[in-house]
Amino acid sequence: MILTGLMLRLVLLLFGSVRAALHSRADLVIENLALRQQLAVLVAHSGRRGRITGADRLFWVTLRRVWARWTDVLVFVKPETVIRWHRAGFRKYWTWVSRRQHTGRPSVSAGLRELILRMASAVVASRRLGGLHHRYNWAVERLAG
Repeated sequence: MILTGLMLRLVLLLFGSVRAALHSRADLVIENLALRQQLAVLVAHSGRRGRITGADRLFWVTLRRVWARWTDVLVFVKPETVIRWHRAGFRKYWTWVSRRQHTGRPSVSAGLRELILRMASAVVASRRLGGLHHRYNWAVERLAG
């Protein structure tokens, strides 16, 4: 029984060594970074379940985007959880982008406001004169609707 456990450890060590030799150095550095990040989360809350912060979530979502083997080293949460974080962040981003910038009625430029007031005063003046200024009658229809 002890020999079998020792043999299993040796086979796993050999397999890990071969795997490390076949992977690129950058891949090993990223793997080491991912494992250290998980270890830091677990050590920060020793004895209890580690608290995952927004920075940890951002780290794993970013790692998911740039590294194909991210699921191989993920230990402290399920890969589905990281995918859920990514989707939630995507929804929050597009909610933020598509939020209403200005509420209410659009503002009217000063020149248009001045033209409207001039037309309205011309209509009032035309009515006072008994409708003699027929060229301003079109303004009544325009302002009315």
